[in-house]
Amino acid sequence: QLQLVESGGGLAQPGGSLRLSCGASGFTLDDYAIAWFRQAPGKEREGVSCISSSDESTYYEDSVKGRFTISRDNAKNTVYLQMNSLKPEDTAVYYCAARLETYASPWWSFEYDYWGQGTQVTVSS
Repeated sequence: QLQLVESGGGLAQPGGSLRLSCGASGFTLDDYAIAWFRQAPGKEREGVSCISSSDESTYYEDSVKGRFTISRDNAKNTVYLQMNSLKPEDTAVYYCAARLETYASPWWSFEYDYWGQGTQVTVSS
């Protein structure tokens, strides 16, 4: 079965850090661009960050630039999202998604081949 699995969510204090992981089973992530999306209660899902497969270029939504870092370890078949200086407005369910780099749509679109089930991130004191 081909699937993505997120882990690493939880409760963090404002200013704290969490590292999310996105692992794949049934396929390797080497050929896929991987993105992180999030959805807060009552809000639409939004793109947070993306890393390409070809040259590992990275992209970030404006509100997380300088605080979040996306990276990939193909040997471990895993993509990470390091989240620092967390804010209450970062509270959301975070999803990872994978797609081949044949799509013409921008990375923040929802055109992805695979989606994970999500992991809850709560930032609160």
